[in-house]
Amino acid sequence: MESLENRLHRCAINTATLGHREPLDVTLDRIARAGFGGVAPWRHEVEAIGASAVARQLRALQLTVSGYCRSTYLTGATNAERRASIDNNIKALHDAAEVDARCFVMVVGGVSAGSRDLAGARTQVEEGIAQLLAEARKLRIALAIEPLHPMYAADRSVVNTIGQALALCEAIAPDDPSILGIAIDIYHCWWDPLLSESIVDAGRARRILAYHVSDWLADTKDMLMDRGMMGDGVVDLKHFRHRMEEAGYDGMVEVELFSRDRWWKVQPDELLSVCAQRLQLVC
Repeated sequence: MESLENRLHRCAINTATLGHREPLDVTLDRIARAGFGGVAPWRHEVEAIGASAVARQLRALQLTVSGYCRSTYLTGATNAERRASIDNNIKALHDAAEVDARCFVMVVGGVSAGSRDLAGARTQVEEGIAQLLAEARKLRIALAIEPLHPMYAADRSVVNTIGQALALCEAIAPDDPSILGIAIDIYHCWWDPLLSESIVDAGRARRILAYHVSDWLADTKDMLMDRGMMGDGVVDLKHFRHRMEEAGYDGMVEVELFSRDRWWKVQPDELLSVCAQRLQLVC
């Protein structure tokens, strides 16, 4: 495994890391000036400016879009809700294609409000992803299922392990790893006793589309908004990048850091500098 030292062109910044405090055009300029090779923008930021304008700026700055964030939840209490989600996601896929994203990140949704049907929610997810495949193929945008920590199963995602995500991929698109794969966010997956084996399996199936890093704080205060800066928590990030690259992943290392009360209060250029240092030292 090669060090990331002096290799920031292999690294990307998810714009949530900067707290969505500035317009996207300003954020993209900052990320490029800081030396990063990639960015993962969020839909609301792109839609505020327009995908065509964002695409022009990305080309001018020579930034790769490591992923486009993110899908509308696929679970819902009614057929109308689920159909609206599919339509919304198809619109987002067109923007993902416009900005030449390497993948469209799928956060699939939790158990519907008022329901206790976990198995039914997972069926809705499988059906929803299957409905998006034709458009994804037409646009040549890969769908990347992102497993979330099980603490999010109720409200954000009923897909909680790489193993689950891989099983979905094989069930929905068994012969097409180029169009359906997995975004591995170490914050969500580090705890899994089968993580190393699952990474190997996903790599063997050629399903790994993205790799996100932050850290898990031992005294985390908020399950969404208190991620740790790389090196401040308990995750062996170099070990897991080694596992990823052994499994064949050669894409970008993307920082995705939700930190409302700590890092989102740091001046953006300073925050990008810390991200650069930590990527090179501990990732």
